[in-house]
Formats: sequence, structure tokens, C-alpha cells
Amino acid sequence: MIKWLKAFLTKFFCLLIRFYQKCISPLFPPVCRYTPTCSAYALEAIQKYGPGKGLLLAIRRILRCNPFHEGGYDPVPEEGSCAAGDR
Repeated sequence: MIKWLKAFLTKFFCLLIRFYQKCISPLFPPVCRYTPTCSAYALEAIQKYGPGKGLLLAIRRILRCNPFHEGGYDPVPEEGSCAAGDR
């Protein structure tokens, strides 16, 4: 991905997530089963891995945030770990 496009998309998605956190999330009761919350996880993943891999990690996490999963502490994986997609 072109460097400026990656930087633009990273800022764009981070702004969307912050908008959600400040303007939309407070309107609803907290339902996230994980720590950190799914939006905080997505923000960290995008900042750490960029928009491509970060969004994939965030989507994977959001799909797990449901009544069929226990929840709990689930941090963004460290770079180079299998959980981060480096297989």
C-alpha cells in the first residue's frame, strides 16, 4: 500500500472509532464482553498494524463479542505472534 494512503486510512479509521466512542457509544449501555472494549481494541490494532491487518483483527474480535463467548481480557496480539496472523 502506498505510504500516504496507509497513513490516511489509519487516521480515517481512527477518527471513525473515536467518533463512535465519544458520540454513539455513550447512548447505549455497555455490552462488550472483553477488556479492553472492542472499540479500544480496534483503535489499538489499527494504530499498531495499520488499516489492513488492524481492521481484520478488529473484525475478528467483534465477531467473537457475543453471548456464546466468555469474554475477559483479550489484548491486541504482539507483533510476530501467531494470533497476529504471522503463520
